[in-house]
Order: sequence, then C-alpha cells, then structure tokens
Amino acid sequence: MTSADLAVPVLAPAEAVAVAAELAAGFARDAAERDARRVLPAAELDRLSGSGLLAVTVPARYGGADLPVATVAEVIRLLSAGDPNIGQIPHSHFVYVNQLRLRGTDAQRRRLFGEVLAGRRFGNAQSEANTRHVRDIRTTLTADGPGRWRLNGRKFYATGALLAHRIPVLAHLGLDGPLHVAWVDRHAEGLEVVDDWNGLGQRTTASGSVVLRDVAVPDALVTPYAVTFEGPQTYGAFAQVLHAAIDAGIARAALTDAAAFVRDRSRPYPDAQVERAADDPLVVRAFGEIELAVRAAEALLAEAARAIDRANTGLTARTAAEASLAVAAARAATTHAALESSGRLFEVAGTRSAAAGLGLDRHWRNARTHTLHDPAAWKVQHLGRWAVDGTPPPNHGQV
Repeated sequence: MTSADLAVPVLAPAEAVAVAAELAAGFARDAAERDARRVLPAAELDRLSGSGLLAVTVPARYGGADLPVATVAEVIRLLSAGDPNIGQIPHSHFVYVNQLRLRGTDAQRRRLFGEVLAGRRFGNAQSEANTRHVRDIRTTLTADGPGRWRLNGRKFYATGALLAHRIPVLAHLGLDGPLHVAWVDRHAEGLEVVDDWNGLGQRTTASGSVVLRDVAVPDALVTPYAVTFEGPQTYGAFAQVLHAAIDAGIARAALTDAAAFVRDRSRPYPDAQVERAADDPLVVRAFGEIELAVRAAEALLAEAARAIDRANTGLTARTAAEASLAVAAARAATTHAALESSGRLFEVAGTRSAAAGLGLDRHWRNARTHTLHDPAAWKVQHLGRWAVDGTPPPNHGQV
C-alpha cells in the first residue's frame, strides 16, 4: 500500500489536534438543534471520516499515521466538547481498530485497515440486553461448512452501527466456545440495525439494536477476542480512556456555555451589588470550583493516555496495571467533572438558563447518560484496593 492509494489524509499529531478542534467548532453550532430534534449526525460523520481522524491509529506499516493514545484521547475530548454524540460514535471504531491491531492476521489487517484508510467507519455490536451482566454474551457463530459460519443473536447499545460501513460483532464460536469478533458488512443479508435508542441524553448516537439472523461470515472475517485477556493488555484501558475523554469534553462544553451565558445574558442578584452577574463573588467562586474540577479531570485524562502509551512500549503485568489504574482515576474524575459542570451550570447562570429552548440541559442529560457506561464507584474501588494492599485491577475490557 502506498500513499497514492489513500483516500484520507495521514495526519501528524499536531495536525490531528488542529483538525479535531476545527471540526468540533463546526459541530458545536448545531449540537443543541440536533439534540432537540434528534437528528442523527450523518453529514457530520462523513466530514469526520473524510478528515483522516478516524484513520489515525492505523499502524504505519499498513499506511496509517499510527498516532499515540495521548493524541487520540485529545481528539475525542475536543470532538466531545463540540458534540459528545459525535465524540462517542467513533469510540467503538477506534476500539475495534485496536482489536484488529492486536489479533488480526496480516491479510485481515491489510483488508480492513485499507477500508479505514478509504474513509470507512466501524460500528459495534457487543452488549446485549436481558443477560446477567455486561460481559454475558449469547450471540453465536455456528459452523456452516469448511471456513464458513452463520451468525445469530441480538445486540443492544450498538453505538454508531446505524451509520457504520462495517459492524464488528462479538460472538462465541459455538454455544460455549471462546469469544471472537465477526467483521460484518453493514448491509449484509440477515443483518438489521434498529434505530430504537431513546435515552434521555446522548440522543443522537444511534445506539440502537443489531439483529443477526443467519448472517454468513467467512473465516477471513473472524478474529479472536478472548485471548486478548490471557496476558497483560491495554485493550481495556484504551477503551476506557476514550470514554473518559468523552466525559471531559462534556464537562468543558458545559462550563464554556455557562460562562458565555453569565457574561452575556444573566442578571446580577441584587444583594451582590454588582453591575454584571459575572462579577458576583459567589458566581465567580462557583466558576472557580468548576474550573478546578474540569482542569483536574483533563490532567488525569492526559496522564492516563500517556500511561497507556508507556505501557505499550514495554508491556508487562505491572505496566498494564499502572495504565489501568491511571485510567480508573481519569474515569472517576471525568465522571465527577461532567456531572458537576453540567449540573452547576444552572446554579451559576440563574433562572433564565432553564428556558427549554436554550438546550443547556442537554449537557447534564449527556453527562448523566454517558457516565453510566461504567460505574465510577468501581474505578474508585480498584484504586482503593491498590492503595491499601497493592492489589492490581482485574484483567478485562472494562478497566
């Protein structure tokens, strides 16, 4: 593969951050309207794909930018500050590009990374409703002759699947076999994506259901998954740090919008005896407290991403644990910051900010919805066990 074959630009770290900031500014302009009308960001995602940002983790040997996790996390944070729905949709894309890096054959990588470099997007079909817990998977790949499989099951919270070109599906080989990933074309026969997501926040992520009825899958589009967790890994930490980046983006966006409202539209409380609400010492103090929480979360996010990069250069049980703990701290801090910033927005901005037409409530709804993805309390639990007894975090995809 040569540079002449590429359909999207290959970005350096500084270029990726600059492109993300520019796109985010554009996405922010209509974010409230998309939320109010539940308009899925199809055109916005096409711009994102064409920018080259979704190809930044493709390895250099396959023609990609191979950028560090620290840059990817900053890209997701910036996009999420513009519109966290658009920030969340490519989360699974990056996670499954990582899965392909770790477990794909050379032929699979050439084929599927080539699709990414041509601007195609991966969705996901991983979680399932009505199972015992998030890691209880019942979807199966059943043998259908030499080198052929049939895929059956139903997935929920399939973020981005509706707008994807290819959907990686997590499934068992047989009823009790190890988990694998089936890389299924979005329009494959027997695959249906249902737009049934009706969350109170993150309304335009298209996180609906994927129904799989005897979908034909060749061996060439199946990669192992369970073996990822048989030794030290940063696969889970990478997925989690991108979630933290989404929450950090929500926190910063809520703070930015609150400050603009107080500067331009709020009236001062009479007892403050000031001309502008922005000069009320109680308001200023509240903004300082929120800014402190958001800055702390952003700093922990950046450090967590760097910890993953360090672990990837010398992967051991200890470096993997250090990365997971750093990410746990970031996840707990960004959860707090997103809820604090989006909730206190109304406290600092006053009664007028509660007008429904402004859409400022979307920040809290987005924060409350997305932070439920993984319980922050368990992140703190893992940190506490490490602090008390030096117990490393568990080796799975949620840490």
